[in-house]
Amino acid sequence: MKLLLGLLSSFVLLHSSFSAQPNIVLIMADDFGYECVTANGGESYQTPNLDKLAAMGVRFENCHVQPLCTPTRVQLMTGRYNVRNYINFGTLLRTETTFGNLMKGAGYATGICGKWQLGHEADSPQHFGFDESCLWQQTRRPPRYANPGLEYNGVEKDFTHGEYGPTLVNDFALSFITKNKEKPFFLYYPMILTHSPYQPTPDSPDWDPTISSENKQQAPKHFADMVAYMDKMVGRVVAKLDELGIRDNTLLIFLGDNGTGAGTPSRFKGTDVKGGKGSTTASGTHVPLIVSWPAAIKQGRVIPDLVSSTDFLPTLCAAAGAKAPENVDGVSFFPQLKGETGTPRDWLYSWYSPRQSQDMSVKEYAFDHHYKLYRSGKFYDLSSDSAEKQDLASAPLSADASAAKAKLQAALDRYKDSRPAELDREFEASGKGREKTAKKEMKKAGKKKDK
Repeated sequence: MKLLLGLLSSFVLLHSSFSAQPNIVLIMADDFGYECVTANGGESYQTPNLDKLAAMGVRFENCHVQPLCTPTRVQLMTGRYNVRNYINFGTLLRTETTFGNLMKGAGYATGICGKWQLGHEADSPQHFGFDESCLWQQTRRPPRYANPGLEYNGVEKDFTHGEYGPTLVNDFALSFITKNKEKPFFLYYPMILTHSPYQPTPDSPDWDPTISSENKQQAPKHFADMVAYMDKMVGRVVAKLDELGIRDNTLLIFLGDNGTGAGTPSRFKGTDVKGGKGSTTASGTHVPLIVSWPAAIKQGRVIPDLVSSTDFLPTLCAAAGAKAPENVDGVSFFPQLKGETGTPRDWLYSWYSPRQSQDMSVKEYAFDHHYKLYRSGKFYDLSSDSAEKQDLASAPLSADASAAKAKLQAALDRYKDSRPAELDREFEASGKGREKTAKKEMKKAGKKKDK
């Protein structure tokens, strides 16, 4: 009888730990492509903490985001394609609802730390649902690494005694977790690392705690140091969760915000690859996605399902027991985390227009595991041409290719009238990006003159 009661008690305890709202930590590395993680097949860098999470968690092989940071962040936080709500680089429209708002509404303590770049208002993080914030590039753009400038709940603070920005941000993350250990919390941690400039970290042999400029000590070799330090910061978060005894029921998600910095070389599965940030090819959009949740994920699994940056908001809502807004484009992959089939995507869609300058050009496309179709009509076989060198638009197609092209065209047709005209009018009227456009034109003029 005692044995039976003991087993029943254990079952109830396990069931309650699984069914209760989990803590959620969403970590996103900056300019960090799929090829950089050893567990994915990367051979250039040391990522032991990510590898350990992947070994005991879920590793997704086909997560794709936007090719640039702000477009991805807007999709990630709102669950909506850029075609619907993206206005320009560095802006998140204050009319949008984010996962911060939704998690707060579900009873979570909410925090954000790391890179912002979504509006200069001092209250932006709180407006979008975060109780506490520690951010770089919120109200200004100071150095981010050695002797950085940060904003704590919108209040600017400069560091001048050899502090390292990523460590300070991580310290905030650990403090937030500790402070809220007795209740469900949501921490969004968009990391500062591993974005250029590639500078030494405190673990580098040539670390210099006296520099206060991002123009000093830049060298490609430091990218590997930055990857290792980023991985170390992830390890610190996991260690804190373990220390506090809340690791089992914490859903920890890690991904990259876009491909590795353009041209940055890496070794991947025996091949030399270059970072493709800014490119709509796989090198610019394919990022790591690793999920760990010991209470629900008992052994390591690898999932080939297609995942979009819009899918995270509905996934978080499902985990928190919150209702996702009806206007989101994302598809929850929460069932897959629990070992269920779920509703895997048959294709992914993207509307990409950086709007860093007064450039209204758009790249719009849909793709599946094997083929990719652009709104322009360009068509590629990704299984043999991931770099998209051979356009098959006018070539004879196999039955499989023809069927895929028709499917992807139907996907594009779903969004042909989705862009609100007022967004483009507002962008043009704002004048944002004109300075960058003028600099580009001056540079082009200078090159012509030299010829």
